[in-house]
Amino acid sequence: MFGPADKKLGFGFMRLPMKGEEVDIETTCRMVDEFLAAGFCYFDTAHGYHDGQSEAALKAALTSRYPREKYILADKLSPPFFEKEADIRPLFEQQLEACGVEYFDMYLMHAQSAGRFEFYKSCRAYETAFALKAEGRVRHVGISFHDTAPVLERILTEYPQLDFVQLQFNYLDYEDPQVQSRACYEVCRRHQKPVVVMEPVRGGRLAQLPDEARALLAKVSDSSPAGFA
Repeated sequence: MFGPADKKLGFGFMRLPMKGEEVDIETTCRMVDEFLAAGFCYFDTAHGYHDGQSEAALKAALTSRYPREKYILADKLSPPFFEKEADIRPLFEQQLEACGVEYFDMYLMHAQSAGRFEFYKSCRAYETAFALKAEGRVRHVGISFHDTAPVLERILTEYPQLDFVQLQFNYLDYEDPQVQSRACYEVCRRHQKPVVVMEPVRGGRLAQLPDEARALLAKVSDSSPAGFA
């Protein structure tokens, strides 16, 4: 479903290099090239990322430069770009055109929570996505999720035909009472749903060491024997 078992890293088109207020397409192309050359293939975007530039940047850097079988593409159904059921299909067509593809491998109900779930239900968003899947316009329907485990339990119980769940998951959020990574993951396991991980390093913040840690590492490095630093 998600590509080779040992190639599970994804490329998010949410935090791209910029030139002023525009996405740096040249640098993004090089990043895409290196990502694919390393054997990875999963790309993720959404209509509102980078103030609407993300899908167009993905087309410029990826879909216009590589054959369709070389990548797996995920996009999302996101407010505030629809207000009612009749808005969804036109938005979906805009997304396909913006990305330069004829179908999405993965299509997600974006950032589901208790309140947002009720809105999506009122618009029959899930039903529309499942219909698009039946038509071959979408390969897999899933959700990205930001709420508590009981809310996720409710969604997966009401819509057991969902194919996967995208969760915020990293070591700091594992037992966080608001994010509930562990508890949400256990809900997915009970419902036998594959999990796509988002925010594994919190947008890079977990890779930014505090000054105290940097100083300690520098001290250890300076005092280590040659070849063991």
